[in-house]
Amino acid sequence: MIEFHKKSINWWKEQLNMSEYGMLWLSFIKGLIIGLLIYHFFLL
Repeated sequence: MIEFHKKSINWWKEQLNMSEYGMLWLSFIKGLIIGLLIYHFFLL
């Protein structure tokens, strides 16, 4: 499972033409958006 995950991340990194640093920012922003949506729809 770990090897599959590493290959998947590398595939997306190549498709999006991003560095590892860019991928980290992308996952942070994605998590922030999902967290805000959960907060907005379930806690308000």
